[in-house]
Amino acid sequence: MCIYIACRLCLFPVQMLYYVVRAGLLSLLPGRRKDLAREVVLITGGGRGIGRHLAKEFAKQGARKVILLGRTEKCLKETAEEITLSGTECHYFLCDVANREEVYKQAKVVREKVGDVTILVNNAAVVHGKSLMDSDDDALLKSQHINTMGQFWTTKAFLPRMLELQHGHVVCINSILSQSPIPGAIDYCTSKASSLAFMESLTLGLLDCPGVGCTTVLPFHTNTEMFQGMRVRFPQLFPPLKPEVVAQRTVDAVRADKAFLYLPWTMHALVILKSFMPQVALEEIHRFSGSYTCMNTFKGRT
Repeated sequence: MCIYIACRLCLFPVQMLYYVVRAGLLSLLPGRRKDLAREVVLITGGGRGIGRHLAKEFAKQGARKVILLGRTEKCLKETAEEITLSGTECHYFLCDVANREEVYKQAKVVREKVGDVTILVNNAAVVHGKSLMDSDDDALLKSQHINTMGQFWTTKAFLPRMLELQHGHVVCINSILSQSPIPGAIDYCTSKASSLAFMESLTLGLLDCPGVGCTTVLPFHTNTEMFQGMRVRFPQLFPPLKPEVVAQRTVDAVRADKAFLYLPWTMHALVILKSFMPQVALEEIHRFSGSYTCMNTFKGRT
């Protein structure tokens, strides 16, 4: 037994090096991509912003059906009509993902009217753009309930059937702010950090579940109505992402069964720097980049 453990310990660094080299080589080669022709995709917050572009992109890349969940009927209806006109079957349902009972109720309605969901995209989110002391208590709770707890309820509602079918995918539209928080958005950063931990745990928990995978997307500031007014100090160096680009890269990642996607790829450097740099150096980076004041002009949708 001791010899076996010793051999495993000696082989472990070699295995890790093999996996790193293999992943690097595979990233350079065109991989096999999942066919979406039989997929039923449900997107929370699917009426506008990144959610709307995700719905259009899944339809464009061949999804069989697209389902939109959200709270604003006007936006949901407009998006559903646009997708239907493009030739893809699309349905929408009013639902507040923060309300557990409402999620479970609508999940049952979705299964009865449309069928089994095979790709769940947790995209719904809110941001209030205030410091802790300026934030209303109810607004803070709302952020946590929608951005974090909403994922628990939707995943619990739809994942069991995916496991039965041994076919499915859970997607989370997260944010790089989950790993590099900024002042002025404490509710959003906290909820996204919780959301990231949820997805990391879920991804590991599904390793032994054949046919069911996860994708977590961590984009930089995206140019949507929700973050209107947020100002980056050097927009030429760090331009805001276009929501249609985030959507296209997300669908590509799902089709490639990629577990984590950083947008742009340079965000990997930020995570690496945080792992070893002293706090004083990180503070200087934040001052230089202007992240201390980037939310001062925030006037986005809450």
